[in-house]
Amino acid sequence: MILLISDLHLEEERPDITRAFLHFLDTRARHAEALYILGDFFEVWIGDDAMTPFQQGIAQALRRLADSGTRIYLMHGNRDFLLGKAFCREAGCTLLGDPHVLPLNGEKTLLMHGDSLCTLDIGYQKMRRLLRNPLSLFILRNLPLSTRHKLARKLRSESRSKTRMKASDIVDVTPDEVQRVMARHGVKTLIHGHTHRPAVHELLVDGKMVRRIVLGDWDKQGWALQVDENGFNQSAFALD
Repeated sequence: MILLISDLHLEEERPDITRAFLHFLDTRARHAEALYILGDFFEVWIGDDAMTPFQQGIAQALRRLADSGTRIYLMHGNRDFLLGKAFCREAGCTLLGDPHVLPLNGEKTLLMHGDSLCTLDIGYQKMRRLLRNPLSLFILRNLPLSTRHKLARKLRSESRSKTRMKASDIVDVTPDEVQRVMARHGVKTLIHGHTHRPAVHELLVDGKMVRRIVLGDWDKQGWALQVDENGFNQSAFALD
């Protein structure tokens, strides 16, 4: 059994999500061969050198799961793209590139966070390219902690404000980009998060029916996609 989750946005201000996640690790995830976390695991991450006791506690919980035999894979999201090797070493997880292709149930499957698919959001894509540039990442990681805290607060505030003002189709994936990416990688299944709109979409790519599985965010409830001999099944559960 494989489990996939995304968009937990862990932060101290949401202890309900943290409790639900820790319970998830100690129960359901213990029976999984692997756990994939497809981005926005934390609400904000300003660098491995700035880990708080709360974040260290999450890393230790992941390490306990890894030590129990469950492989853990982590992908960057737009909120936590500064997560690095130090955190992964402490948490016992492997950092994946975005996109990432792997076989699930013998089927070539594409994993993404999903923000790069929202190409109609031109302003965001420009900012994404700037922030993910290796030089920009180097500069960001070496800024004083106080400066990084201020920058993170500014980016979060602007993101929330702009998202509220944008049309729904702009903050969702662009259909043409989904088809392009799936055709490029030659996959019949794409799994991503980011949009907070859990669903399964069927579409036609190169004359073949394919599917796009959108993972749910952990806010009013938790979500997990389970892949086993019965196929791909996503379900929600109460945070309490």
